Amino acid sequence: MTSLDYDEVTAFLGEWGPFQLTIFFLLSLSTVPNGYTGMAMVFLADTPSYRCRTSHRNGTSANQSLAEEGSGRGCLKYQLLNGSSSATGLCEDGWEYSQERYHSTIVTEWDLVCGDAWKVPFSLSIFFLGVLSGSFVSGELSDRFGRKVVLFATMAIQTLSSLVQVASVNWEMFCVFFFITGIGQISNYMAAFVLGKPLQWKRVGKPFVWVVLQTSDMMNLMIASTLKKNSKRTQSELGCELLGRNLRVVYSVLGTCVFYALGYAFLPLCAYFLRSWRLLLAVLSLPGLLYIPLWWFIPESPRWLLAKGRVQEAEDVIRAAARKNGITPPEVIFKGSDLLIPEKREPKSSDVSYTYMDLIRTTRMRNITLLNSVIWFIITITYFGLSLSTPNMNGDPYLNCLLSALMEVAAYVLAWLLLKLLPRKALITFPLLTAGLVLLLIHAVPPEYSGLSVALAMGGKLGVTAAFSVLYISAVEQFPTVVRGMGMGVCSMCSKTGSTIAPFFPYLGHYDRILPYILMGALTIVAGLLSILMPETRGMPLPEDLTQVQTLNWCCCCCCGRPECSRKNRTTEKAQKLQPAV
Repeated sequence: MTSLDYDEVTAFLGEWGPFQLTIFFLLSLSTVPNGYTGMAMVFLADTPSYRCRTSHRNGTSANQSLAEEGSGRGCLKYQLLNGSSSATGLCEDGWEYSQERYHSTIVTEWDLVCGDAWKVPFSLSIFFLGVLSGSFVSGELSDRFGRKVVLFATMAIQTLSSLVQVASVNWEMFCVFFFITGIGQISNYMAAFVLGKPLQWKRVGKPFVWVVLQTSDMMNLMIASTLKKNSKRTQSELGCELLGRNLRVVYSVLGTCVFYALGYAFLPLCAYFLRSWRLLLAVLSLPGLLYIPLWWFIPESPRWLLAKGRVQEAEDVIRAAARKNGITPPEVIFKGSDLLIPEKREPKSSDVSYTYMDLIRTTRMRNITLLNSVIWFIITITYFGLSLSTPNMNGDPYLNCLLSALMEVAAYVLAWLLLKLLPRKALITFPLLTAGLVLLLIHAVPPEYSGLSVALAMGGKLGVTAAFSVLYISAVEQFPTVVRGMGMGVCSMCSKTGSTIAPFFPYLGHYDRILPYILMGALTIVAGLLSILMPETRGMPLPEDLTQVQTLNWCCCCCCGRPECSRKNRTTEKAQKLQPAV
């Protein structure tokens, strides 16, 4: 079975009918909560001004004021002696918090300051560990039980765990259910993405390999491949989609990515009116209940039903879609079609098992793997570091968060348009170097020009997000077919490792407001310089095996990454066609 076969059989449905547009909107809408679930921590766990609570009332006002301005930011008690202040010890009676901006956060609820301040960024790291854990199981569950079942089950997990978080009695309970929320978020996102976008797969010899091309940080774990000796088994592992071919690219960018960013933009609007962390989290969790009626509007994927042998159910879905589009379907759609007959094939010596060791077996493959892993790791740190730094920026944190979300929308759309015109590497290197430079310039902005520093930070966010979206496509095109899934899996692991570390970068802003931008700017420039070494893949055929991997662009100064230069460097290794480890 090929993707083309299915599209030909169902071509009578058209591309932009009422059915497709309904599915496009509903699946995109299901990704909105993912945009604010993790990012809500910028308000749920923000740290207001605080000072030691004193048991003595004589001279309280002076002592409290001094404590707030002390070197420990309120972690030490101070006493006035002869007009000067001196520390008298640690805070023993707890802290008092300013309610100028927040009525309560998890910081004020459980005193996550001073010696326990590390728990704030660690809370978000636990969420990202949940995202990583969910990525390991969601794909298998989706293949086994169906896209629709997994989509709604994980949406329920995400909603219920968030609601339980509202009733958390301590920080430990909050983190446990935040971890579960992370598992539900990535699984929900992946299931929705597969339902709406095809697995764009290519036939190489007899094995079938599928790869999903995507353009959002939350999509990285959807890029995968499979290499099996049984074509029927491969059919059952291929994902399912409900949208037509021309609508799929629009869905992957303007659907999942933009609606994700719109969910992110919804966060500061809610947080502005809801200053209590429990009330805010409850309001952000309740919209998940509104998705229950979608169960009767979003059907199961016909491709998954066909792969499971449930032909009549697949035909029922297609006939319902035809009725909604006002089209009369043929009497027979799938029954007796070649789509249901496993392709007969003879065993070939090339049907071998590849392992992760093949990603470092040859020099070229090792260079591609290491280069992409490092760049993915760095970009993720900067991406999430900037997103989580909005409370530390000058100006209003709610406005800063909204601007950060709008930068994501602009970056996705801009990258989508420029991909048709410019080389991949130019769309990665230039935005990264520019973003790194503007982040370093924040250090030189005078304090009275706070608006300029925010503008520079948003410019950095725009560049990093745009480069990140293009990096997915470039990485897919660099890894050969036989190890593409494993290569993207390694990059994904590095990306998620970066996301677990990223919350600690804004945390450094409590000690020095500029330090996080200096670190992120320097790392982004390093990533931009390293990306110059990437081979250009635009207009190049996808490499199929380890011998066709391109070399790094060591001659970048004279070749400028042109495709013809890559072709010269891509010599075949006739004498050393290595057999992968079994």
